Parts: sequence; structure tokens; C-alpha cells
Amino acid sequence: MQKQVVFLSGLFIMLSIVLGAMGAHALKQVLDPESFNSFEVAVRYQGFLSMGIFILALNHDRFSFPMKRILGAMIIGMLLFCVSIYLLVAFKTLHYPISFIGPFTPIGGAISIISWFVFLVRLIKN
Repeated sequence: MQKQVVFLSGLFIMLSIVLGAMGAHALKQVLDPESFNSFEVAVRYQGFLSMGIFILALNHDRFSFPMKRILGAMIIGMLLFCVSIYLLVAFKTLHYPISFIGPFTPIGGAISIISWFVFLVRLIKN
């Protein structure tokens, strides 16, 4: 499991770099300023969260508690948060109404925050 998480988080880091470069060089002229700012937030958080997951997965054996569920929740939260923003930006740019995607962003953010909180509580307890 940990090898898979390291691979996935490394892939997500790489994708955040690719998406960031694409945004800076191609999308800045296409997106309105509000959409571009949202896109940048998603790229930034994808990079930060992926890097944190990457580091924790590489060091999973240093913790005295199981990391599998925590890392899984971190990945799910990051994906819900970032991908929902990417979809909102894309569909807004294409002029498609997609209000049903909006609630996934705060749900993903909450899952990310809660999973990091659980990790920190378990770290302090052990």
C-alpha cells in the first residue's frame, strides 16, 4: 500500500507542476481572472497536499500507528478538493452549468483537514 501511495502522490506532484506550467503559459490568456485564481489555488493545494502525503508515505514505518486509512483519506480529500475546482473552472469556461460540483470542494477540504488532524492527534498520543 505505501509504495502505491508514494507512487500516486509523486504522480500528483508531477501533475501539479504540469498544470501549473500549463496555467502560467496557456490558460492565463483563456481564463477570466477569477477562474485563473481558482485554478492556481487548486494547483497550489494539490502540490502541498501531495508533498505531505508523499513524505508521510515514505516515512510510514516511523509511526507507531497504521497510516493506511489516514493516507487514503488525505488522497480522497485532495482529489475531491482539487479536481472539483478544476472541473468548475473548465465547465465555467465552456459555459456549461455545473452547480452540482460545487459542494465537492468544501467536502474535499474538510476531509483533508480532518485527516491531517487525525494524523496529528495520533502522533501526539503515541
